[in-house]
Amino acid sequence: MPEPLANIEELSVSDLSGALKRTVEERFGHVRVRGEITGYRGPHSSGHAYFSLKDEGAKIDAVIWKGVFARLKFKPQEGLQVIATGKVTTYAGKSSYQLMIEALEPQGEGALMLVLEERRRRLAAEGLFDVARKRPLPFLPQIIGVITSPTGAVIRDIIHRLGERFARHVLVWPVRVQGETCAAEVAAAIEGFNALLPDGPVPRPDVIIVARGGGSLEDLAGFSEEIVVRAAAASQIPLISAVGHETDTTLIDFAADLRAPTPTAAAEKAVPVRLDQLALLRGLDQRRLNGMTRFRQQARIALRALVRAMPDADRMMAERRQRLDHQAGRLSSGLKDKASRLRFALGRLAPRLAAQSPRVRLALAKAKVEALGQRCARALTEAQMRRRTRIDGLEKSLKKALAARLVLERERQLAARRRWQQQAERLPRVIGERQMTHRRKLQGLAALLNSLDHRMVLSRGFALVRRPNGTLVSKVAAATPGTLLNVEFADGQIAARVERHADKSGSTSSPAAKAKPQGQLF
Repeated sequence: MPEPLANIEELSVSDLSGALKRTVEERFGHVRVRGEITGYRGPHSSGHAYFSLKDEGAKIDAVIWKGVFARLKFKPQEGLQVIATGKVTTYAGKSSYQLMIEALEPQGEGALMLVLEERRRRLAAEGLFDVARKRPLPFLPQIIGVITSPTGAVIRDIIHRLGERFARHVLVWPVRVQGETCAAEVAAAIEGFNALLPDGPVPRPDVIIVARGGGSLEDLAGFSEEIVVRAAAASQIPLISAVGHETDTTLIDFAADLRAPTPTAAAEKAVPVRLDQLALLRGLDQRRLNGMTRFRQQARIALRALVRAMPDADRMMAERRQRLDHQAGRLSSGLKDKASRLRFALGRLAPRLAAQSPRVRLALAKAKVEALGQRCARALTEAQMRRRTRIDGLEKSLKKALAARLVLERERQLAARRRWQQQAERLPRVIGERQMTHRRKLQGLAALLNSLDHRMVLSRGFALVRRPNGTLVSKVAAATPGTLLNVEFADGQIAARVERHADKSGSTSSPAAKAKPQGQLF
């Protein structure tokens, strides 16, 4: 029987456990372990998560503390193949070792697809992918913001295709399109474009294109991160997703207002073809010219018909000329009679005027003025003495009040100067805002006034019929034979008299149905 080793140091259980803990932690430090999650039942009531990692030949306990679990982008699930990063430590209460996990990521493309599908369902349940949230793209944006790598072929393809279709100003926000910082940079770029002011030093884009070339599912994973999806859904600027090739799908495609299969297709969807728009404009312009030509021809035909219907000018003016000559003869004799009557009336008023001679009245008024002057001199002297005494008293009071008032006014002036300076700094901005507001209101009112102007209707061949007193005639029954009418066209008015009516078939009945113009063309 072997003798006991009496010279070996005795250790307590706690000392042995502590020594083993230090040895394990110093030997391994941080490790990356690949395995399958087993025994996972969700976070404990304390917030910590406990489970095991296993492979074909072994199993190791694992723990994720509450603070680390809250920061994990990928949550553990039973039976999922993962790669865990953490520290190896021991648990003295069970004399076992365990892995304290600090980072967790899925292993393989299938696991990543499972994570993306779970994230897609969760974000869709929040309504981030609803069609009602999507905004229409502008027909012809002035500025296009592109979020992509500045050194890749994607930005060159986009600029080249924009130049072929309809050249626009392109504003590039450079980001990394893969790697750990990709998602944060893309989300910050979307939010940065939305934060730009329309009239700021850097113009705000009218549409945003998030673009990247093709790649593996891991390469495109940054565009499926939750921070990117939420930034795309919250964007106030219409956003086009052009990540990967046509067969690639990322979660930003669901949140974007429009998905393009490739970056080149995104450029095609952002702007129309300039040559097509020019052809359309040329067609519309030709239709406008043809319409104007037809309108002029119709107006010329109508004018010729009106000229043929007008009576002879000399015959119309003959009676008026004769009446004018008769009234001119009566005017000369009437003026002579009027002058004689005025001369007789003036002779009757002469004796009454002599009795009211200005010299006599002036002498009386002069005497009254002299008497009043003497009285005024005496009264003025007395009043001056009284007022001088009163003024001396007031002068003393005034000096005291003036000194106090000067101090008060100086303080008020300083305060007023400060308020004036503040208002002077605000005045240009307020005036600019008021001018812009009034300009927009004026433009809107001008457009409304132009649309409501009845002359626009008259220019299309219609006419307004009124009585001489200005009332509108809208029915045939209101225009009886013999009625005088004013007919207003787009280029002037004519006076007419109703001589007869026409029945519904167009034939004349009883008195003549034609309206014969009377008077002159205004």
